Amino acid sequence: MAERADRLLQRLEWTVIRRLDGLLQGDYRTLLRGGGVDLADLREYQLHDDVRHIDWNVTARLQTPYVRQFLEDRDLTAWFLLDLSGSVDFGSGETTKLDVSSGFVGALARVITRHGNRVGAVLYGRQVDAVMPPATSRLHVLQLLQRMRQPRPAAKGGSGTALADLLKTADGVIRRRSLVFVVSDFISTPGWQDALARLSRRHEVVAVRLYDAAEMTIPDVGLVTVEDAETGEQLLVDAADPAFRERYERLAEEAEAALREALGRAGVDTLELSTADDLLDALLRFADLRRQRARLKASPRVAAFLKERAEMLA
Repeated sequence: MAERADRLLQRLEWTVIRRLDGLLQGDYRTLLRGGGVDLADLREYQLHDDVRHIDWNVTARLQTPYVRQFLEDRDLTAWFLLDLSGSVDFGSGETTKLDVSSGFVGALARVITRHGNRVGAVLYGRQVDAVMPPATSRLHVLQLLQRMRQPRPAAKGGSGTALADLLKTADGVIRRRSLVFVVSDFISTPGWQDALARLSRRHEVVAVRLYDAAEMTIPDVGLVTVEDAETGEQLLVDAADPAFRERYERLAEEAEAALREALGRAGVDTLELSTADDLLDALLRFADLRRQRARLKASPRVAAFLKERAEMLA
């Protein structure tokens, strides 16, 4: 298991991480910023800056937006909240959702720690199994990947994944404001939406949604026994029935729409990762997502400030 995780990390470091470092270049601090406590300097506002760092007193005196810079701006703590329940073992091809999750976590964790920042993790199988405190070393990332790949007991009854337990545990464990990745397929019992919204009020949260396109349809394969990966429950269905397949697809589309609406209401960024995705492309999508997020957060309030300033000078 350790050798497999080491091979994965070596492959990611050579084929993804170094190239990603080069592509991000100066954008790194814009994408991944710490909170900061000690004031170090002031400078003029730039488009990618967080409006929460605007010094309104200095801005009012100089009539130009200025932001505070902190000594800890370089110090970032990132947390991975990892759903390792039975449903992430699914994959219609050679790649499972767990493979996608491992690749994303391994690459991004290594990029973050290579820049001197820390990553921690909360792992959920059938319950919260482990909390890995933040650290910076390559060995720490390797241990995280190894823990993700540890065999898990087969589903035997129960109510399935309770993602709310993972989120509530994280809310109690993560004290300092952090960048939080919730890596899950979000196949869960209800109740996680409020916990996710509460987490996003304290932290910068990215929902990394894992999916396989085959989950949206059922092929015409006649009578077949399907098993719930979360509970182990089995059911005999007639997949040759067009009405059944149509009803399944309609329900899948409704569930998809409801999930996206719930993530939107929680106020989190969402990065969707398919089992058919190229990992580097997915990580670059994440970079674009962060840039867009920075612009969306900054523009409305700064525009209102500039409008107010113009009215005062008129």
